Parts: sequence; structure tokens; C-alpha cells
Amino acid sequence: MLHDFQIKYLIFIMGLLISTNSFSQNKTGFKPSFKKSKKTTHKIPEDQAYTFGYLEVLENRDKPDGYTIKLPIYIFKSRSKNPKPDPILYTVGGPGYTSMLASKYMAYYKYLDDRDFILFEQRGTQYAQPSLDCPEWANAVYESNLPSFDAAKTDSLFQQAAKACNERLRKKGIDLNCYTTNQIAEDIQDLINTLGIPEYNLLTLSYSTKIGQVLMRDYPDKIRSVVMDSPLPLEVSYDEESVGNLLETVSMLLSDCENDDKCNAAFPNIKSRFFEYLKEKTINPLQVEVENPNNRALETFYLKGEDLISVFSSAYTSDVPNIPFEINKLLNNDLTSVKEQLSNLFQEPGAGTGIGMRLSVWCAEEYPFNSQEVIETQTYKYPETKGLSPATYDKNICEIWGVKKVAEIENQAISSDIPVLLISGAYDELTPVKWAESMTHNLTNAYHLIFKGWKHGPTTNWSNPCAMQAANDFFNNPTKKPNPDCFEQIKIPEFKTE
Repeated sequence: MLHDFQIKYLIFIMGLLISTNSFSQNKTGFKPSFKKSKKTTHKIPEDQAYTFGYLEVLENRDKPDGYTIKLPIYIFKSRSKNPKPDPILYTVGGPGYTSMLASKYMAYYKYLDDRDFILFEQRGTQYAQPSLDCPEWANAVYESNLPSFDAAKTDSLFQQAAKACNERLRKKGIDLNCYTTNQIAEDIQDLINTLGIPEYNLLTLSYSTKIGQVLMRDYPDKIRSVVMDSPLPLEVSYDEESVGNLLETVSMLLSDCENDDKCNAAFPNIKSRFFEYLKEKTINPLQVEVENPNNRALETFYLKGEDLISVFSSAYTSDVPNIPFEINKLLNNDLTSVKEQLSNLFQEPGAGTGIGMRLSVWCAEEYPFNSQEVIETQTYKYPETKGLSPATYDKNICEIWGVKKVAEIENQAISSDIPVLLISGAYDELTPVKWAESMTHNLTNAYHLIFKGWKHGPTTNWSNPCAMQAANDFFNNPTKKPNPDCFEQIKIPEFKTE
């Protein structure tokens, strides 16, 4: 969710459908409004009661006679005959990802047992109008991942893509400076006021935990409680730490394997062997031949440590028990899983939906606060992944995107006494446990749950809804740390050994 490492070859970005860019010009001053619509973004099961519509707000609040934008909103009715009066508002991570996909799965959301549930789409994402899609960027990702691509041309390829997308969006009248976290927070506040909601709860995930922090800082009066799943603190310089966090988390998982008698017997010294393997392949890349499904020709990939570590970084929580087994296959030159991943790279590129919004957020809020010296040092610090830049977008890309740096306050920790539940996955390399722990110092009514053996986004682990249960328990009683029975049963995973 937060960081496409853009590890050459192994990271494949799936495209989404392009939403229609549309503006309306307001000539007489403006007041936010919510208008119901029969046409929804997704088909909702017949037994789920809901209201769907669009929140219309100003793109630029400093221009009351300027363009307006429309954000799709679902208000799902609680399954309870006597629902609690304070709804939950949910928006997902990214930045640039759509929240609307969750609309199809409300039957699995425990929150509806007690409350109404509002699904909010952030400005610039897939179903918002306009959607800041960048097919140019998706094409660049696709082209750069092909084995025939000249790696020396990578920088110029992405710079050209950013320039083309930027120019196209600006020609449509889109103000790219207006797609930032604090603007999204204001959109949510406008929705709450427009709907006349006196008090509500916030459910946030990954990047959207930043939106939650801004709301807690700037608009705290109506917020009853907040759940932050995989939190990203405002004050963290994400890019400066990303590669180090990745290696630390891999080390943690492999140490857990070595401390488990069965796993260690099957894969002795797996941590040191894997790290040495990554170092060696960084110097002497692994050569892998894969059949191109489009023409049946054999194509040769050359994989370095920065590529091969994706055996961990591309895994989900459900994949965790298999990670040592998959690493051992790699060490024994069993390349079946690697070839399967590589074959996906020949699929056609997607639409790059939401990439423009992601670029605006990152280049206004993250890049300006990063130390370029630290970024350069981190790129070459670790011999296992030497050459892997921790930067989500490099300096040249952000200079091309040309958005203004946000105010200093957007990079500073918040303080609040609003009840907060912080949820972390112990093996989360994207938003590590230490970040959530650091937030507890300034949040006086905060509780922190760490899910052993889990990765990013515990509340979205559909194979085990324990984190969702904990979040719902907290919404029902935000003065107490939740401790559902399922949480006590979660242990370090039983690793697959054969």
C-alpha cells in the first residue's frame, strides 16, 4: 500500500479502470452538498440496505467560484434493529487506492452489527470525479520490467511518463496542488457537517491514518474514537527508512524460523544463507529464462538482491507460513515460484488509476521533508539490496510534478486525548511496529495491539477477522483496550517445512 519499491522485474502493478474526469464550474459561491444517486460504483447485495450518492466540494477552497469535484459515498445501514447513533467512517490506504471496492463485501464487515458504516472515496482516486489516472506511468512500469529493456534508460522513461501525465491533467484544468491529505480531511469534515452527524468514529488504514491524524488535529470535536490500522505517523520520513525496515522485518521472520525447532531443522541457518545469497546475486545476478506467453519465446531476466527479496515483500499475511519454504526453494535453485511471478510481467499494463493523486501527495508531503543525502546513503548501505533506492519517487520526478510543499505542521506529530486503537502486524515492513509505538507517547488515550506473524493491514486479513473484531470491540468501548478471545490464540506462525 504505501510504497511501490519498483523492484525491477518482480513488482507488477495491476491496472484499474479509468474513471471519467469531470468538473463542474461554480459561478455563484459554493456550499458542499450530498446528492443521492441510483447509479452506484458496484453492485450491492440485495439484502444490504444503503444510501449512495456524491459529495460535491470545491477542488480549491481558496477559490469559491472555481471548479467543484464529486466524491462517491456509501452509507451502509447497520444490521442491528437498534444501531448505535455514532457511525463509522472508513477510507483506505494508498495514497491513490480506491475505497469503493470494499462496498461489495459488507456482509463480512463486523462493524455493521452495531453501527452504520460510511465508505468514503478520497479525491483523485478511481471513482472520484476527476480521477487522476496516469496510464503513461503504468506503461513505463510495464516497459521497464521487460527483460529487453535497457536499464540505463529507466530514469528518462519515468521522467517522460510523469511529464506527459502532468501536462495532460493540467490541460484538463486540474489543480494538482489540491490533492493532499489535509484537503481530503476537509472533504471528510464537509461530509460530516453536510449529513448533520453529531459524532462519529474513524477507521483508517495505512496512508489514510495520516488523514485520521489531520482530522484529530484540525477537526476533533465530532470524533468519538479512532482505529489506525498499520499507522504512518505524520512526522516519519517514510522514504528514508523503507529499505532498512524491509531488511529488519525479513531478519525478524527468519530469526523466528531459526528459533522454531521444526523450521530450523528443515532450514538451518536460513537467515545468514539467504542474506549471503542476496549479496552474491547483487554482484552476480541470477539468470532466469521465462516463456513469454504472448509469443512463446524464451526471455531472460537477470535478478539481483533487490529483486529477489520480493519473496518476502510481495507476500501477504496468508503467505507468511510459506516464506521460509519459498526462500529455501530459491537457495536450492528451484525457480518455479520465481518464474510464475515473472510471467505476470508480460501482461498488458493497466490504466495507472490514482497515480496522479499519489504523486501529488508524495511530492507535496513526503519528498520535501526527506534528506536526499540519507536517501543516497540508504540506496547503497545494504549489500543485500545494493542499488535499491528507498525513494518512492525520486527528486527529478517530483520536480517534474511541480506541486507545492505543504506547511511544516503536516510533518509534525499530533497530540490528542481522543481514544485511539493502534493495530500493527509484527511482520509489517511498510509501517513497522516501532512507528505505532512512537505515537503512543503523544496520544494519551491510545492502546496498541500487535498481531504476531501478520503483515500489513491486519483488519483486512479476511482469513482471520480477529483484528476487525478487536476494532469493533474498541468502537463499542473506546475506554478499554480490546482483548477478544481470538487475539490470545494468535502465535508466531507454524512455518511450512515440506
